[in-house]
Amino acid sequence: MCFTLYSICIVYSQDHISVYQKVYNRIDGMLVGQIPLSFKEAVLKTESAYIGKDLDFKHINQIVEALAGFTKVISSTEQTTYIGSDKDIVLKHAALFKVLTDTVPIVIDSTYVFKHMPYTYDFDDMWGEKDWTKIFVSKLLTTGKGNCHSMPYLYKILADELGIPAYLALAPNHIYIKTYSQKMGWYNTELTSGTFPIDAWIIASGYVTVDAVRNGLYMDTLNTKQCVANCLLDLAQGYQRKFGKENPDFVVKCCNTTLKYHPLNVNAMLTKAEAQKYYIQQQMKAKNVKTPQELFTDNSIKEMFADMEQIYVRLHQLGYRRMPEEMYMRWMGILKNDPNKYNNTNVSVSKKKI
Repeated sequence: MCFTLYSICIVYSQDHISVYQKVYNRIDGMLVGQIPLSFKEAVLKTESAYIGKDLDFKHINQIVEALAGFTKVISSTEQTTYIGSDKDIVLKHAALFKVLTDTVPIVIDSTYVFKHMPYTYDFDDMWGEKDWTKIFVSKLLTTGKGNCHSMPYLYKILADELGIPAYLALAPNHIYIKTYSQKMGWYNTELTSGTFPIDAWIIASGYVTVDAVRNGLYMDTLNTKQCVANCLLDLAQGYQRKFGKENPDFVVKCCNTTLKYHPLNVNAMLTKAEAQKYYIQQQMKAKNVKTPQELFTDNSIKEMFADMEQIYVRLHQLGYRRMPEEMYMRWMGILKNDPNKYNNTNVSVSKKKI
């Protein structure tokens, strides 16, 4: 018989736009210290805002607690030669990786076996262009399929639940996990392929410049406050998909708050600049003018254009280069088609029955 943790109920909520503002206020309250920081809550509140209905948080918490409990059971049965005062943390990370990426049979007796199934990559609309919920953790928990957004988010949520450190890190169009052990140092965990790629894999994308790494655009760790702030970027992007790009005020506010706590958040800078550019272009069409400068009698547009231009210049100076979708797919395919080429051989997770 199979052991699964899927199926999430949804109940109705309030007016969509007011919900977005309430979620912004809640996350901002976490960031300024009025409310305890909770990455899990920030993620799920953001997803609820887009859905326009309250997720069944009680049920989701039960799933998260069950996954965390399952991880603890596996970590307690693992045998390892690892020596270090952080052995308990390392074992929990190994068990968590197994829970998310491996089929884990649990032998009860000679005739009764539970089977936990791995979470797998969803190649259908992987960036949520057609359906924004494709990037949601709640969708991942419901269907067992996710992407490079929801899978590392779930890992971070479960690591927080287990009380072990785990850090989100950014690559072009991508999020992955970085962790640290006394014996191995920093190492990368890639949930979409179930591998531990070395940093050279990120460089192999061809769209990570030396300057981008040196300046902290990519491959750096996000602390918990920065992870929570990044949820405001998700909130802004969901807002755009739900209500359009005609009014950039809410999006810019979300991006500005994200950048307050993570000044080098490349995606927040891009989202803000693109929102401003779209608004200015729409104003040019509406007023039938050919250049933005013809709109500068309106000081707010003049300031917006200057801000947008400054962001694009700064991104270029920091080493940002836009990665086309086809190049992203080719880059991700490296791990699938040649997993040993960039795999960290110092990290391994056993696969056995418990």
